[in-house]
Order: sequence, then structure tokens, then C-alpha cells
Amino acid sequence: MRILMLTQYFYPENGAAQVRLLEVAKAIRDNGHEIEVVTAFPNYPTGIIPKEYQGRFFMKDSHEGIPIYRTWIYPVQRGKLWKRLLNYFSFVFSALYGVVKAGKADYIFVESPPLFIGFTAFFAKWVKGAKLILNISDLWPESAVSLGLVTNKSVIALTERLERSMYKAAWRISAQTEGIIKSLNDRGISADKLVFLPNGVNPDLFAPQAPDKLLLQELALHDKFVILYAGTMGYAHGLEVALQAAKSLEVIAPEVVFLLVGDGSEKPRLQDMALDLGLSNVRWVDFQPITEMRRYYSLASVTLSTLRRYKLSEGVRPSKLFPGLASAKPLIYVGEGEGAKIVEDSGGGIVLPPEEPELLVRAILELQKDPARCREMGKQGREFVTLHYAWNSIVARWSGKLDL
Repeated sequence: MRILMLTQYFYPENGAAQVRLLEVAKAIRDNGHEIEVVTAFPNYPTGIIPKEYQGRFFMKDSHEGIPIYRTWIYPVQRGKLWKRLLNYFSFVFSALYGVVKAGKADYIFVESPPLFIGFTAFFAKWVKGAKLILNISDLWPESAVSLGLVTNKSVIALTERLERSMYKAAWRISAQTEGIIKSLNDRGISADKLVFLPNGVNPDLFAPQAPDKLLLQELALHDKFVILYAGTMGYAHGLEVALQAAKSLEVIAPEVVFLLVGDGSEKPRLQDMALDLGLSNVRWVDFQPITEMRRYYSLASVTLSTLRRYKLSEGVRPSKLFPGLASAKPLIYVGEGEGAKIVEDSGGGIVLPPEEPELLVRAILELQKDPARCREMGKQGREFVTLHYAWNSIVARWSGKLDL
């Protein structure tokens, strides 16, 4: 089958969605299908388009044999709502050209959010005469409303109308979590239309390895007990709990260091908070290419995933769970619901309730004092995700349910 993937975010950008979609595309190809991608020029998270893409409206390239059609986008790192809308809609319209330039397709695989890409998806469905597979990684605008990030009633009403239109137009809707599937089912969408496509990991890319000596020296982490958080730093992630725990540990366990790798809307505020707290046990590193991330996981004594407590958090499966488990590192998961259940089932980590830094401090100290327990957790976690969450097997199950 010929599948056209339509997404604003893709390789070589760094981020959870970009890594996930590249792995899905590769697994679709490895399962015997043709796959092409229409996406924007790279610009996330820096808000800067690389020189090799500047001054262009359209460019065709490829990665690992996957054809990629890139179109212009108004880049923005952070900013006011109108700038973010311009970012979204610039790609909505430029991607129409990419869709026309792409080859024939039997299916259009469209990633949401951003929700506004639905306008491009309707066009792609019509011009290619293809069936639409809507892939939902986050319920939007519901999640933004739940977090208080979107409050304008007119904007909410308009986006909800677009959302309903996309659900109606889709041949199948694939969802990243069981919570999303349940929510859609509760809205009256038939179970026959819904397919599960969870987060996963490439266990060959993220495998146990000795600590990277150059990074140890560069980040001054020799003889440190390293707590690694790697990924997006957004409002929903509630990373304040890590900084509050770092403040307590700075006095009672100065050898514990938090290594925060990534970027996001909350990173500047979090850095200001760390400065106000006078923290000396926190290291900040920008987003890294996926091929570099194994080096940072090699430094970790423990990996960390955090979520704020909010209405939809129970249906979240953070992608950052899986690389750490695959790297045979024990995981502390601060959150509830599906993510917590995965950690508990894996035997590879500890689950804590959100927004309670004193419990995080206690868990870190317990693991620091018990290296044997850490090794056993790491072993169990890797075995679990290799068996249940390797990308090729996830996509094979997904495509089988779609009868592709």
C-alpha cells in the first residue's frame, strides 16, 4: 500500500513527536508498504530554519530511503497566540503544494495536533482520492482547555467544530493512548473506526552502554548520581517538582545531580526558578539529535518522567518512558493513569503521585542507597519494553488491524 504521512513536525527536528513519527514511518516501510512524508522545513524548537532550507518555498529530500517533501513555514520558538497561529496556518497552506508534488497514495496518515492541519488533510484526501487515517497524539482543544491554556470561547467552539469534521471525514482514527480511545468512543465514534497506535521505542538504538566519558567530563558528572529528564518541558509536565526536590537534595545529598535535556515553553521560567532557588545541582542541555540521546542516557543513574495533575493526565503515555527503560535505567514516574500502569507492569521503576517533591526526594535517596535494586529494575524494564513496545511490532499490529 502507498501511504502519505502529513505532519508539521518531522526529522531532523528533535522532540517526542518527531522521533515517534520517524520510527512509525520506518516501521511502515519495513512492514512492506510505500511511505512518503509531507512536512515543514525544520524549525522546532529553536524557531530558526537551518541555512540549507532558507530562501526556499519547497524542497524534496529523503532520510533512510523515505521521500520527504518539505514546504515553507513561518518559524516561531515562543510567542503570542497570533504568532503561533501564523506558524500553524503558514504550513496548512504551503503543505497543499507538497501534497500535490507527492506521489500517488492509497491512505493519508495525518498527525494531530496541531488540529489546523485538518484543512490540508481534507485537501489531500480529495486530490489523492485516498482514505484518511487520523492519528491523534493529544486531544485538542480538550487538553489545552483542561490545562487552562485556551480560554477564548469562540476559539474553543471553532476548533471543536473542526475536530468533529475531521473525525467524520476519517476512514480510521488511530490513537496514542487508551484514554483517547475511550474519550472518542464516549463521544459516539464507533469502536470499529478506532485503532490503537501507542508510543514505542527502538531497543537497538536505546541499549545499555557504558557512561560516555567525554560527556561525563563536559558536564562535570564524575561520581554523581544522575537523575535524567529528557524531553519536552511544557506546562503539562510540571517540572517544578524536580527543581523543588533538587533544592532539598542539594543539602542532604550533594552528589545527586539533575540533568535536564530538552526544551519547551516552560524552560525559561524553570531556569529562572532554578536561579532564584540558587541550585548548583542542576545541569541544562538543549534538545539533542535522537542519535546523540543514547550518550545522555548512558550517564543516567535514574531517569525521570513528570506530569502535572490535571483532568486528562490519566490518559497520557509520555514517550520519555520508553528510551530510559530500553536503556536499562530505573525510572521514577511522577504521574497517574496509563503511564503509571506501564511502569508498574514493567517492574522497571517507581510510581509517585504528582506535585509532591518530598516523595520524589525520598524515592531518589532509596534508589541511591540500593544499586542492586537499580540494576534489577533496569533489567526488567528493558525486557518489558523490548517485548511489548518495539516499534516494528507495534506498527505491524496496527497495520494488521487496518488490513493494510
